[in-house]
Amino acid sequence: MQYRKEGRSSIGFAIAKSLTALALILVTCGGLETHATPGHDDGPAVGPQYDSTHVYVAPGDLDAFVSSFAATFGGQPSKKSITNALPVPSSTEFQYIWTPVGTLSVFAFETPIPFPFGQERTGYLVTDMDKAIKAARAAGAEVVVEPFKDPIGIDAVIQWPGGVKMQLYWHFTAPKYGPLDTIPDNRVYVSHDEADNFVKGFVRFSRGRVISDDAHADAGEIGRAGETYRRIRITSGFGNMQVMVTDGHLPYPFGHEITGYEVKDLTATLEKAKSSGGKVLSAPYATNDRVSAMVEFPGGHIAEIHSARLHEAVTHAP
Repeated sequence: MQYRKEGRSSIGFAIAKSLTALALILVTCGGLETHATPGHDDGPAVGPQYDSTHVYVAPGDLDAFVSSFAATFGGQPSKKSITNALPVPSSTEFQYIWTPVGTLSVFAFETPIPFPFGQERTGYLVTDMDKAIKAARAAGAEVVVEPFKDPIGIDAVIQWPGGVKMQLYWHFTAPKYGPLDTIPDNRVYVSHDEADNFVKGFVRFSRGRVISDDAHADAGEIGRAGETYRRIRITSGFGNMQVMVTDGHLPYPFGHEITGYEVKDLTATLEKAKSSGGKVLSAPYATNDRVSAMVEFPGGHIAEIHSARLHEAVTHAP
């Protein structure tokens, strides 16, 4: 699926519409009505602009993280709110961050985080929760948190072979966000034992396809220069996914990142990150098709950032 680049006005429109949706606290709706588009049967995904990385930080780090991330990638944070977004008693400060390269849901819990929340990597918007849950189970996932209401919709958490957890969500009022400038990678690390099972299941669920399966990819991109590893890339209506199949012998910080963000100018983006409180943990490394680096933002969140190899030459960050 191809997405056209749109101007910043589409992002602003998305923010306004989403904030309107956030104001609709529809907890009084009867029953778990989960059908967003009756008769729609083209798969569970809505689009990659609706799929958010879940970030957990301490309350004291929330403002610094949000400010740094937005300064690095552009875009706009939502207003901060305090809510219970879980099926059990809890309280968290919460903000969305919309950027041209991906969306984040940021949680700063004021109470202990109930299990298994905090382990899910991403939130994927689905067209129909009932059908998505059925499809996930049929594809080999288990539902580790059954569907529950939050203030603006319905959520569930599923787990794939290899232990990969993700949240599915559906809103009472459908959000409308503009397309992203670039589609981020959901970066998944799995073992040799479960790699094929994970890929088979996720592709079936998402109705995606494997676009490359390289058994001898350059392992320098996961901190092991001079070696090779298996790297699988998947595309679907949920966006991009990069699966790293490893023996688990990973130097820090590799394996801690959840998302990889594509930017046009890696050097300039790293400078923005550093000037806004971020730290470059792994200097830019060039493979055959991209140059990538690892960055830690205030609060400890780690992200991979890359640009296409043809966009810029290799540089080295201090």
